[in-house]
Amino acid sequence: MIRMKERYAKDVVPALKQEFGYANPMAVPRIEKIVINMGLGEATSNAKIADVGADEVTRITGQKATIRRSTKSIAQFKLREGMPVGAMVTLRGQRMYEFLDRLISLALPRVRDFRGVSPKGFDGRGNYTLGLRDQLLFPEIDYMKVDKARGMNVSVVTTAKTDEEARTLLKLMGMPFRTN
Repeated sequence: MIRMKERYAKDVVPALKQEFGYANPMAVPRIEKIVINMGLGEATSNAKIADVGADEVTRITGQKATIRRSTKSIAQFKLREGMPVGAMVTLRGQRMYEFLDRLISLALPRVRDFRGVSPKGFDGRGNYTLGLRDQLLFPEIDYMKVDKARGMNVSVVTTAKTDEEARTLLKLMGMPFRTN
């Protein structure tokens, strides 16, 4: 069994049931999916950058990334409809737990001057979004093959009804929140 899923079942569910008073174990919040987005703004001038960005996201997540294309033209950005603008992956199940484990235990400690992630990334519905400055935090990326540091957004979608429930869930899963 996956380490994070085992931790959720043995430690997190009883703690959340006790703290919030859930009678039914199915009412306990859980992580539904993790969505990773990497913006590729410079791909408008060079289409090969989209393939490189998608390949990096694929190596980080272990699942093939899809190249997202623009839906309409914007003249100020020299963007035409159908041009590649980003790469994204939606992780569920086993890969989701493995990615979350690698994010918390490997990638976040490699951030320079790391004091924890911001507790302000919640959207009001129990979902958390975290921005990473570059892809080199993950050990799957070879430093010598990277041409440019590209940031990415990691969105953790939970079944929690409130931000407080989601914050407690992620804290119990091991997310290192900053204590201002």
